[in-house]
Amino acid sequence: IALLQVHQQKHSHNYYYRMRKDIPDTRTKKAARIIYLNRTCFNGLYRENSQGQFNVPMGRYTNPKICNQDLLRSVSLALKKTELEVKPFNWITETAKAGDFVYFDPPYYPLSPTSNFTSYSRNSFTEDDQKKLSELFTELAKRQVKVMLSNSDCKFIRRLYSQFYIHEISATRYINSKGTRRGTISEILVTSYCN
Repeated sequence: IALLQVHQQKHSHNYYYRMRKDIPDTRTKKAARIIYLNRTCFNGLYRENSQGQFNVPMGRYTNPKICNQDLLRSVSLALKKTELEVKPFNWITETAKAGDFVYFDPPYYPLSPTSNFTSYSRNSFTEDDQKKLSELFTELAKRQVKVMLSNSDCKFIRRLYSQFYIHEISATRYINSKGTRRGTISEILVTSYCN
């Protein structure tokens, strides 16, 4: 909170780009930096270049709320007994057991040749990765793990998960280079269970 208050005070165009390049040396500084960047970058988007560096431009906010102390304290309390790990999606096979709940939110499959952006980090998520994820989904379901996945609503994804429950949902999109293409789109939620 103290570091975010400093970010709040110093926030400017130059400060944003200096922080975007910065590589903090402690977990606390890293956490404050990513929250600061998320609250001030374009549409809260997270994306990396091929070197793994955050590269989203600064957003056009007049007075962004960088430090929401009440929210940070409640999230801290909710996560107190939680362990967060960054691992490849297939790692879950080592730990998931019957009765567990697993949710996958992969980079969505492109709906057209012009919407093929799947690289929010230095590692892109390919069609083969989508197929491997569906195989993992099937394996977990066979082991009685409750599995849920969100993805784009298209023939390819529907085919991969045709043996499961597919639920159509409407999602609002705020990111598109053309303002007229922002709005509600159809996505799917796939579940290995009925309810």
